[in-house]
Amino acid sequence: MSKLTIAVIGFLALGVASSGPVFAQQTPAAGSQQTPAAPAKPATGAKSASGGQASATPKTGQAAGAKRPATPAVPLKTQKEKASYAIGQNIGKGLQKDGVDVDAASMARGIRDALAGSKSLLTPEEAQAALTALATEVRAKQQIKMEQLSAANKKEGDAFLAANKAKDGVVALPSGLQYKILTPGTGPKPTATDKVECNYRGTLIQGTEFDSSYKRGKPVTFQVGEVIKGWSEALQLMPVGSKWQLFVPPDLAYGDHGAGQEIGPNSTLIFEVELLSIAPKTEAKPEEIKPEAKPDAKPSSK
Repeated sequence: MSKLTIAVIGFLALGVASSGPVFAQQTPAAGSQQTPAAPAKPATGAKSASGGQASATPKTGQAAGAKRPATPAVPLKTQKEKASYAIGQNIGKGLQKDGVDVDAASMARGIRDALAGSKSLLTPEEAQAALTALATEVRAKQQIKMEQLSAANKKEGDAFLAANKAKDGVVALPSGLQYKILTPGTGPKPTATDKVECNYRGTLIQGTEFDSSYKRGKPVTFQVGEVIKGWSEALQLMPVGSKWQLFVPPDLAYGDHGAGQEIGPNSTLIFEVELLSIAPKTEAKPEEIKPEAKPDAKPSSK
């Protein structure tokens, strides 16, 4: 099987393409879904997974999610039959998941014609026009879905923060960041240019955990000014040895783009952050002063 064929099958098996996690920028990747070693600043213009680009699949009629008459069961005997069926299943699941409107019979015919080398029923121009129209339609639907999800997340997050700031021990800052001291510390406080070592756990306000250095069994090191705004602000207030719970509104986290598969647009996030240490600053060594070079040639005698 050629690399091109593998790539095509892989793309189709994933259905509508999605952008990957947007956590990491300068922090190393870790975790099962390329989650970074700390919540880095969100990439400009990044899209969350639910707002990815549509796959180019022609629209001809029935919605992917619509019920169709059951296909009579035919035993799959050979490895070829099983693999072929699995590819079709993955394509169908991807289309159904993303609400891509296709006609299964026409799609199957297109595959058969292509594999048999038969003449296409569409000219290249007609095929491209159909794919372009479908992509435009899917993007429009996804945009509406993202806007609705964004508004719902914002409303839910605002209500959560409004109730949370009235709880005992919760401090609300002018930026909108809220925190609660779980364990006080007595060490120094880092600056934006310092590198720090931390353990942390991140969850949605519903309780879903999306990342944890504790589970990886290893703390992370990063520059204070290179993480999301909520972290950067909080860390500069935290003495070494302290553990805080942070309640981060979306404008101090990943905004209306969200991040990865778990964090939707305009999501309010909760972090437990434990500041373990501040890395010592390294002083640049002064450049060695070299003596001026002596002229190679002797002055000519007259």
